Amino acid sequence: MPRPTAAQFAYGSCTVIFSTLAMLLLSQTSSGPGIAVIVVAALALGLLVAMTVPLPRTRPVTAVPTHRPAADREPAPADREPVPAARVSAGAGEPARGRAA
Repeated sequence: MPRPTAAQFAYGSCTVIFSTLAMLLLSQTSSGPGIAVIVVAALALGLLVAMTVPLPRTRPVTAVPTHRPAADREPAPADREPVPAARVSAGAGEPARGRAA
């Protein structure tokens, strides 16, 4: 059973307090059994209100695609030449140098 939220406590407590006061003032009872009936009715009403307060909804987790569809990808440029492996190992962006004599 999930724990009650702060909103459920607040709504339930306010309902119990205000409904007890309203029923006591409207019934104008001063006997013990009459007050007990009103208190029990107010507690039941407060519990009903607290349990019907909507719980916060969690958003469903949607799957995020890890790759883009083929139609969205940019085509590889065909006019570029592949870089030779010797040039890649020499360093990116540096021109190939020979030995100075």
